[in-house]
Amino acid sequence: MKRKLFLIIALLMVASLVLSACTSKDPAPVNNGGDKPTGETIKIGGILEMTGNIASFGQSSRNGIVLAFEEINAKGGVLGKQIEFVLEDNKSIQVESATAAQKLIQQNGVAAILGAVASSNTLAAAPIAQDAKIPLISPSSTNPAVTEVGDYIFRSCFIDPFQGVVMSKFAIENLGAKTAAIMTDNNSDYSIGLTEVFKEAFTAAGGKIVSEVAYVSGDTDFNSILTSVKNAGPEVVFIPGYYDSVGLILDQAKNNVGFSSDIVFLGTDGWDSPTLFDLAGDSANGTYFSNHYSPDADSAIVKDFIASYKAKFNGAIPDALAATAYDAAYMIAAAIESAGTTDAAALRDAIAAVQLEGVSGNIKLNEKRDPVKSAVVIKIDGGAQTYYSTVEPN
Repeated sequence: MKRKLFLIIALLMVASLVLSACTSKDPAPVNNGGDKPTGETIKIGGILEMTGNIASFGQSSRNGIVLAFEEINAKGGVLGKQIEFVLEDNKSIQVESATAAQKLIQQNGVAAILGAVASSNTLAAAPIAQDAKIPLISPSSTNPAVTEVGDYIFRSCFIDPFQGVVMSKFAIENLGAKTAAIMTDNNSDYSIGLTEVFKEAFTAAGGKIVSEVAYVSGDTDFNSILTSVKNAGPEVVFIPGYYDSVGLILDQAKNNVGFSSDIVFLGTDGWDSPTLFDLAGDSANGTYFSNHYSPDADSAIVKDFIASYKAKFNGAIPDALAATAYDAAYMIAAAIESAGTTDAAALRDAIAAVQLEGVSGNIKLNEKRDPVKSAVVIKIDGGAQTYYSTVEPN
């Protein structure tokens, strides 16, 4: 009995020593955001709309970021480390964007965040990044309020006041319009902000807003509000919304309510998705929208980007969301390399000083951390996007 007891005690002691040896080993190194990355990778977080009502945007943005980081890693990464992209799906809603930001910062220990796409979702995540002093770059949130959150918040896209003015000038100068109607998504900071800018610019130039109607993203029946818009007799209808609603609106305007081709529909970068054509069909023909870039641009950097994107993603042609996300990924990589560290304050300062020839234009941030860059006007014709013109900032 004593012998058995001795054996049991001995085995327990051995087990205890083995366990102690295992647990006393240093934990696997991770990026702690200090002077130099201590792990095998530098973690960059992503908050994107991979599912939900604007999933097309999130998926394109993810593709652009992944392509950029793969190119950078193939050339040796930054600071001798590979970039690891840690992606969270915000499901196209604000509360999930905030949750994703908290997880990336508190659990994943990311050095910076790319995202979100929609302004409302970025506005939900940005205060969390600002409070934690983690730089965040949105590739495509155009509402001016985004970067007003704080000095750790940036973007790689132009802002709403610019594209709102672009489309107002286009309506008046290119189309000769004197009257306009506006259809606003009241659940979208993006749509509300653009409505205000377009309305102010159009009326200041002598135009008249003859109808203003509102809808909410997720609506599917627009026949009633379209009828009221048609009865107001506008020459142009401005819809600063996302493709999922706009596609249905264009279809119902032409096929249900009977809008003539004399009434021209105008939009913004939220229209840029193949899904719009799936929903609108031929009803999209003859419309125009502002965007960040055109695949038709005669630029070496654009042509190289398109070729690489098509090779990786089964021949798909990258949209503007992919382009601005690709640029945002290169912005953060260039800033880390320039700073020589992932220290948050140094990285913030380096992002603010970044100058980059991007696919979506030359990127140099102003004092509000917004890039000053050109916009393009795209015409939809024959079920496809065609480059129409480039508009430079004043």
